[in-house]
Amino acid sequence: MIFLKSESEIEKMRTSAQLVSRTLAEVAKHIEPGVTTAKLDRVADDFIGKHNARPAFKGYGPKGNEFPGTLCISVNEEVVHGIPSEKRKLNEGDIVSIDCGVEKNGYYGDHAYTFAVGECETETIQLLRTTLESLYKGIDQAIHGNKIGDIAYAVQTHCEAEGYGVVRDLVGHGLGKSLHEDPSVPNFGKPGRGSRLRSGMTLAVEPMITMGSYEVQTLEDGWTVVTADKQKAAHFEHDIVVREGKAEILSTFDYIREITKNRINADISDG
Repeated sequence: MIFLKSESEIEKMRTSAQLVSRTLAEVAKHIEPGVTTAKLDRVADDFIGKHNARPAFKGYGPKGNEFPGTLCISVNEEVVHGIPSEKRKLNEGDIVSIDCGVEKNGYYGDHAYTFAVGECETETIQLLRTTLESLYKGIDQAIHGNKIGDIAYAVQTHCEAEGYGVVRDLVGHGLGKSLHEDPSVPNFGKPGRGSRLRSGMTLAVEPMITMGSYEVQTLEDGWTVVTADKQKAAHFEHDIVVREGKAEILSTFDYIREITKNRINADISDG
C-alpha cells in the first residue's frame, strides 16, 4: 500500500533525512586511506545517538542474520549492504558507498553517498559523476502525474549512454513510518509504466551503477552485494517528496560538500 504523507509528516521526515545528511558529513571527516570501516561505523553510531535518534539498519533483517552495523559500507565492487569491519581498511584510490538510515520521532531517513578515497583514476571519478547525475535525472521525473517508470527510464538511459551497467536486482523504495514502503523504485524501465506518482508520496531514489555488467551476487554473509564481474560500483540516494511541477528533496549533500570539496560535485547541485 502506498501512503501519502501530510505536511506535518513530511516535516518529521525532513528532520530524519537531514540528520542522515549530517551523519554522512560527520563520517566524511574520517574517510582517508588506512581508516577501518568499523571506525566509520562507530562515528555514525555516536553521532546519531547524540541527536536522540536510532540507527535504522542496526538489527534490521531476518532473525538470526540481523544487520550488525549502523552503516552499510560498500567498497569498490561492493554495490550495497557491506558490513563494517575492523579488518577492512580503505586504500588510496578506493571508492566507498556509505548508506545511512535513522529513525527519529517515528519517521525514517535513508540515503547514501559514494566517496572517493584520496586520488582516484579518472574513469572511476566519471562513474561517480554519472551516477550522481542520474540521481537528479530521476528526481526530475518524480512529479505528480508521472509514473515510476519515468524515474527509472531517466536513470537508465543516462547511465547506459555512458556505457555503464544499471543494477536490476536492487531498487529504491517508498519511505515513511517504515524503512521500506511501497512502491519499489527501480533504476531501469520504460516511461509511462508502473505506479502513478501523486503529490505527497515519499520515495528513496537510489541509482546503483556499475563499470561493467549489471549482474550482482550476494556474499556468504547474506548481506554484501557485489558486482558479478568485480568491476567497481557507485551508489547515491536521496529522500524526496513527489510534488506538482517539481519534486522536493528532503535530504542534502551540501554538508558533505562543505567537508570534502569533492571535485565530482563541481557542477551538480541539489535541485
